[in-house]
Amino acid sequence: MRDKIRDYFEYLSLFESELYLDKLPEGSLDKIPQPELDTSVSPGSGGLNPYPSHAPYDSLEVMESQVKGCLRCPLGSQRNKFVFGTGSSRARVVFIGEAPGAREDLKGEPFVGRAGELLNQMLQQIGWQRSDFYICNILKCRPPNNRDPQPDEISQCEPFLHEQLRLLDPLWLVALGRVSAQVLLRTKAPLRALRGRVHNYRDKPFWIIYHPAALLRNQNLMSEAHQDLLTLKRMVESGEGLSGV
Repeated sequence: MRDKIRDYFEYLSLFESELYLDKLPEGSLDKIPQPELDTSVSPGSGGLNPYPSHAPYDSLEVMESQVKGCLRCPLGSQRNKFVFGTGSSRARVVFIGEAPGAREDLKGEPFVGRAGELLNQMLQQIGWQRSDFYICNILKCRPPNNRDPQPDEISQCEPFLHEQLRLLDPLWLVALGRVSAQVLLRTKAPLRALRGRVHNYRDKPFWIIYHPAALLRNQNLMSEAHQDLLTLKRMVESGEGLSGV
């Protein structure tokens, strides 16, 4: 129990807490305790389970149908639509953002606003099509005012991402932006220190690129972003980076 408590408070430290703990063994932050919740379907829920199981499921389609009524954290009661993820079930690459925005919350699909349009264009520029990949977020519901995900929200929603990745079993994972990279790698390192090298997330090679929204704000980053995607394409198509995972 003491180790679980230490794990949890180390996790909180990623979000500007004032706690400072000794470095924990690699992988220990994957053990963030999950609250015990009633998994029965509540009256008036329309047949949707408000506290669905995190795993296992037989397919992405079955999983989405079972988890889209989730109310495990307060974001569920505030959303317009649950944003599960879209793309090819045979994708070699999965792109992961931090959370849906306003357009995504209305449509129920990830990256459909201006940032999504830019991502589509960037993929096309290197000869890739969005339909060949899978895109999702750590959180499946939009945080108020697009604020960063909070630890309790991540602790409830990240296991859904784990199950999606188990079902997809891609070759590569790609974080879209600083927040996604920091949350998944359990680090506070700045984006400039994380880009340009292959990391590991749940035994998958993990690459980090700028979030398209950041590129909309700062066009000077476009050249670096383009090079990051070209490097990713070369590694994916050559198999480079897979042997070290």
